[in-house]
Amino acid sequence: MTGTHSQDGEQAGGGRYGKDLFEPEHPHEAERIDAAALVYDPVTTRRLKALGAGPGRRCLEVGAGTGTVARWLLEEAGVDEVVALDRDTGPLAGLAGPRLRVVEADLTDESLRPGGFDLVHARFVLMHLPERRRLIARLAGWLNPGGWLVLGDAVELPDVLDTSSAYRRTMDAMWQALRATIGTDTSSVPAYPHFLREEGLRNVAADLFCPPLVAGGPLARFWSETWSRMRPALEATGRVDAGVVEEALAYLASPRLAELGPGMAMAWGQRR
Repeated sequence: MTGTHSQDGEQAGGGRYGKDLFEPEHPHEAERIDAAALVYDPVTTRRLKALGAGPGRRCLEVGAGTGTVARWLLEEAGVDEVVALDRDTGPLAGLAGPRLRVVEADLTDESLRPGGFDLVHARFVLMHLPERRRLIARLAGWLNPGGWLVLGDAVELPDVLDTSSAYRRTMDAMWQALRATIGTDTSSVPAYPHFLREEGLRNVAADLFCPPLVAGGPLARFWSETWSRMRPALEATGRVDAGVVEEALAYLASPRLAELGPGMAMAWGQRR
């Protein structure tokens, strides 16, 4: 998934999320991020609540984006403190307060020392960072005893019977363009539970949420805005031309839309 955050570092593809794609100052970027949040926040917050997010907890929200999860942790879960970390904190400026500390920093900065936490959550962040395995170890190291690390990143279950539709070609072009431009790679996401085990965490588990794409729905709007913004990069892959992208965009808005969209795998584990 591209975009419920802007936390990022230098990419294997040579570019950066938030610089070479999905600039935070774009007039529709917050709207694009929030469209995906409408779909994924209920899944995320249910899991965080089940893991004990509530009073007495200190939480780190990595790649906080527009702050929807950080606000939930404060207002609905009632945690004691949230540290909202992002490389661009413009959308978070109005949220800072006694219980919410906004930190503008790069997760890959070795000098970053945010302290210890009872909950560390990162959603759609690590997939855009080439050093994701090392960063998982780093995030696990910021847990207090008994604290939980919760990671969510994109996965896709493509329809193997569809290799030529405009939708499939555009989606495939997008993943290729993201990898070439900013280094996005979702291939290791299914291994996250193993990575958490390797970090010595216990009670490791995972689940998968693949939401349907519905014409006019928030996820269809998210992909439409994403593809529209990526047009030059999509066409540069050679997989699609302008006509194919237009057909794919029209399909996202059509009552004929019937796809299992890219989803989110979530893995979690607890510090001993």
